[in-house]
Amino acid sequence: MKALVHDGHRTIALLDRPRPHLIDPTDAIVRVTRSTICTSDLHIMRGAVPRALPDTVLGHEFVGVVEEVGPGVTRFSPGDRVAVNCETFCGECFFCKRGWVNNCEHGGWLLGCTIDGCQAEYVRVPLADNAFTRIPERVSDEDALFLGDILATGWWGARLAEIEPGSSVAVIGAGPVGLTTMMCARLMNPGSIIALDVDEARLRCAIDHGLADIAINPTGKSQTEVEALVREATHGRGADAVIEAAGSSTTFEAAWRIARPNAVVVVSAMYEQDQVLPLPQMYGKNLIFKTGGVDASGLDEVMALIEAGKLDTGLLISKRYPLNDILDAYRAFEAREDDCLKAVITPWE
Repeated sequence: MKALVHDGHRTIALLDRPRPHLIDPTDAIVRVTRSTICTSDLHIMRGAVPRALPDTVLGHEFVGVVEEVGPGVTRFSPGDRVAVNCETFCGECFFCKRGWVNNCEHGGWLLGCTIDGCQAEYVRVPLADNAFTRIPERVSDEDALFLGDILATGWWGARLAEIEPGSSVAVIGAGPVGLTTMMCARLMNPGSIIALDVDEARLRCAIDHGLADIAINPTGKSQTEVEALVREATHGRGADAVIEAAGSSTTFEAAWRIARPNAVVVVSAMYEQDQVLPLPQMYGKNLIFKTGGVDASGLDEVMALIEAGKLDTGLLISKRYPLNDILDAYRAFEAREDDCLKAVITPWE
């Protein structure tokens, strides 16, 4: 089969690889019908994910058809259409039983990181009963494509933020994760959603699709000026909840600065460098920080929202590329060519 492989030194190549086979009883083999490129794939290419192993097929965001299951898989059968969680989890360990599946003692981020991922024709998925969310007949592959990663991240971030009806929510980053975060936050009936990004096209997208009510571009502004703009939009207090979904060199500081005292600040972004927590400057704000990776539990509920038309991620799809042209897709995605948000990878032609 064809698969996109990275060498650990910023080089990717479309290669011939053996079709995967079952290893453990709880494995399944999935024929990939749609996949996409995530910013995390770029982090791996840049060497910013120390866990990532070279000579590994990239990709962890996909949907497909179950081709084969091991004897330990009881909830799914060959022929089922499934969305696949980016996190592998057992469902039985200390953390899984408490709903913290991204901290699973037997899993974590494996696909496309430490084992072969989905930017290929077929992929082996461990612990398949927990990895899969069944795609209803009325939901297309592309409708479900982002469920297991960026939509799960948006859902997780919005839940952690403790959004109350009528409250103000600031989302830093209007890229794919930021936009899905706004979609999910909107379901909680906030009074206003403030989008912050340095990309005007992405801010326009957030406003035009009703995901945000106020757009702020920090370009050319100091942190103090950005903070003042948020205060002006929030009765002089600052945002009731802040979700940091950008992960740039300045956005962590922006997140705690624009939060009102006693607010919740959720960090769902992945950083390439350490961030500083300047406690003397923050003293007295009494902030609650919540951080960590995407939590892929509870996605049946999110799938039901997709089926009901309450979550629509179609606006994220900028262009489609067959697997043959995935190198072009990576170039366009990394360069944000033509305001690219997400590039969908279709099967080999």
